Amino acid sequence: MKLNKKWFAPLLLSVSMLLTSTASIAQIRQAAASTDTGKVFALSDLQELVFRYHPVMKQAGLLSESARAVVLQSLGYFDPALKAGFGQKVFGNTDYYNNWNSELKVPLWLAGADLKVGYDRSVGTYTNPETRTPMPGLAGVGLSIPLGQGLIIDARRNTLRQSKIMVQYAEAEQVKQINATWYDIAKDYWAWYYAYKQYQLVNEGVQLAQRRFDALARQTVLGDKPSIDSVEAYITVQERIIQKTKSAIELQNASLVLSNHLWSEQGNPMELPANARPQDIPGAIAKPNQIMLDSLMGNATNIHPELLKLRSKGSQLAIERSYRQEVLKPKLNISGTLISTRTSFDGYVPSYYDFNRNNYKFGFDFAFPLFLRSERGKLREVKLKQLDNDYDLQQTGREINTNIRSAYNDLSAYADQLTVQVQSINNQQTLLRGESQKFELGESTLFLINSRETKLIDMKIKRESMVAGYQKTLAELYYKAGTRQNAF
Repeated sequence: MKLNKKWFAPLLLSVSMLLTSTASIAQIRQAAASTDTGKVFALSDLQELVFRYHPVMKQAGLLSESARAVVLQSLGYFDPALKAGFGQKVFGNTDYYNNWNSELKVPLWLAGADLKVGYDRSVGTYTNPETRTPMPGLAGVGLSIPLGQGLIIDARRNTLRQSKIMVQYAEAEQVKQINATWYDIAKDYWAWYYAYKQYQLVNEGVQLAQRRFDALARQTVLGDKPSIDSVEAYITVQERIIQKTKSAIELQNASLVLSNHLWSEQGNPMELPANARPQDIPGAIAKPNQIMLDSLMGNATNIHPELLKLRSKGSQLAIERSYRQEVLKPKLNISGTLISTRTSFDGYVPSYYDFNRNNYKFGFDFAFPLFLRSERGKLREVKLKQLDNDYDLQQTGREINTNIRSAYNDLSAYADQLTVQVQSINNQQTLLRGESQKFELGESTLFLINSRETKLIDMKIKRESMVAGYQKTLAELYYKAGTRQNAF
């Protein structure tokens, strides 16, 4: 039996291409099966892991703890202090002096006063008459009160009040860092989502092209189709395999970026499982409404961390201003102490040696700089800082509102585009089905079918790109409003 040379060469070509594609088709189907059966790794799963174990989230929590540590330091200015001293000199069988001094000082919040309880004993041949005491010593209870500068507010109360406000500032900074970190992580998640969906759609395109080539190759062998159709179909397979390889690399890189945010309970870095796949997004996405915008803008006015930080700074400056105004007053500190030889509560002491208005120590200190240039300069500096902070607060508030509106407009545009894109995909699918029917009847060409199918795949990929863009913009909208979207 002799073979017809006219169809032998095309037949051999079709069979060879069919055999060379047999190995690759198994890999394609295996890849498709793995992407379809993977375990869903939803955004809520990522959020739970991140907020539990991410080092940046833990680091942000240190800000408020550090601020509370500063408050504790400031409270140290009001800690009671006990001090004591002893000195003695004996020479040539002469007791020159024997001095003992002890005092408990308790700073009081009210009026900047100090409560003092002390015991002094100063005896000896050559003791200073001003400090000499009876042999039992003298006990004293007294107060030191600033009547001028320091009565309303002093340095220690100023420091404590500002440190307490600093806790609010640190908590706002903590929220800001957490929101910024979660915003970046959410963007990486949706970038991974898009890379995964793109790979999935390209892989489906490879399978469609492979099945079409297989069918045409068999028809070519039977003589029902010209061999040039098989060649064209095989070229389409090769082009889509190249596209699949590129999308596989993009998916791998997106997975690596997302893995940067995965940590174990022990603080060890984790990798995104190879069989993980993102959550599915329904075809219809709700368009944001005015109620959502008004709610976010209202919340931003009250809870945006940048505004909270500026308001906290303003409160600190207000306290600093009142302190600097207080410093303009003259210093007038009075101190008074009732003294007695009583060393115990149950012992007998003559009335003229006991605590009464006839046994006391009294004194005062006065100081007042004549020009107050340093004090007035510091007060003016604080006032200028207040003005600067007020202007910053106004501008920041307006920028926040603008950013929220801008993100909201982008989100609305994505929703509208997605609606149109879904309709376009449906129309393209109808067009492809019609072209396929015409091809079966011999009224169309393989080139047109491949063009329709390629465009449909590109439109589906674009739809997933819009979905990812919509979700990123939604995360941006919440971030610009000073909060974050709850994925649960």
